[in-house]
Amino acid sequence: MSTELTTDSGYQSLLGRISEVYTTGQLRAHQAVNSVITETYWHIGRDIVEFEQGGKVRADYGTALLASLSRDLTLRHGRGFSRSNVVRIRQFYLSYPKGATASHQLNWSVVVELLKIEDPLERSFYEQQSIREKWTVRELQRQKKTSLFLRLAAGKDKDAILQLARHGQIIGQPSDLLRDPFVFEFLKIPEPHAVSETDLETLLCDHLQPFLLELGKGFTFVGRQYRITLNNTHYRVDLVFYHRILRCFVLIDLKLHDVEHHDIGQMNLYLGYFAAEENAEGDNPPIGIILTRNKDELLVEYATYEMNSQLFVQKYQLYLPGREELRRELELTLREAEETTRDLKKEEEP
Repeated sequence: MSTELTTDSGYQSLLGRISEVYTTGQLRAHQAVNSVITETYWHIGRDIVEFEQGGKVRADYGTALLASLSRDLTLRHGRGFSRSNVVRIRQFYLSYPKGATASHQLNWSVVVELLKIEDPLERSFYEQQSIREKWTVRELQRQKKTSLFLRLAAGKDKDAILQLARHGQIIGQPSDLLRDPFVFEFLKIPEPHAVSETDLETLLCDHLQPFLLELGKGFTFVGRQYRITLNNTHYRVDLVFYHRILRCFVLIDLKLHDVEHHDIGQMNLYLGYFAAEENAEGDNPPIGIILTRNKDELLVEYATYEMNSQLFVQKYQLYLPGREELRRELELTLREAEETTRDLKKEEEP
């Protein structure tokens, strides 16, 4: 009888439904526990700060207070109250004193990673993005290490930077997919190292999960070396994705050499083909991204003159970007915006 059940399609369907419900329940329970732990730590942090501010401990006893709490709470409750964790708990309340904030939607390990970020704008971005894209601790650590906020902020004006910091990266148009540059450090290709376009494509497909993390939310992998046939001539797009949010195909071509005008023309041909032959009802026009090690801005400007606005040429690199240089660029943009605002106010004064 048991053998008959295991081969019965109705039983297999029941088994699948139960497994799905159980897995979903486990996930919800785990999320609920994490939420309660984070909220609990916030309340503990508030108690510590209010005790300090109430004059119950002299300023020079601050360090001793945290050490004593760590020791005594560990004796009472076991793990969870190391001195470093008690310091973070106190910092958590100081960083989020208003209570019910977005940070309470995150587990404690992610909150700890956020608290390591000193700049409030940068921390706010990673907080919003962690919630929006449901990053794990490892994913958050990777995005911090690759300076995602600074790369997305590069070239933006002050208002756009502040919008990015407050709300995270909102995907509403094709240009929102771009990063300057894209970073493929997860391939662990040493510099300098000769690698062919085929090898690079293979490595990216072999590391699809971190590659999708770098591309951002909404990408679904369709295929590699996607064949296009026109008048018995075969062409192949290196990588094809579908973007669930923008509802369109995203075509990616990889170039090791400087991009030439014919590379741009070829991508434009791909876009025309996908728009006419591959798009289904409800799909938006496809997006084309040529990823290159080096980019001649003037050539790209002329080669794309009055061409498809959905075609982009972006740089990629195989190593971590220079964080300090990106930081200086961000600070310069904000400083120039502040100076412009001051000058305008002076001009308006009677």
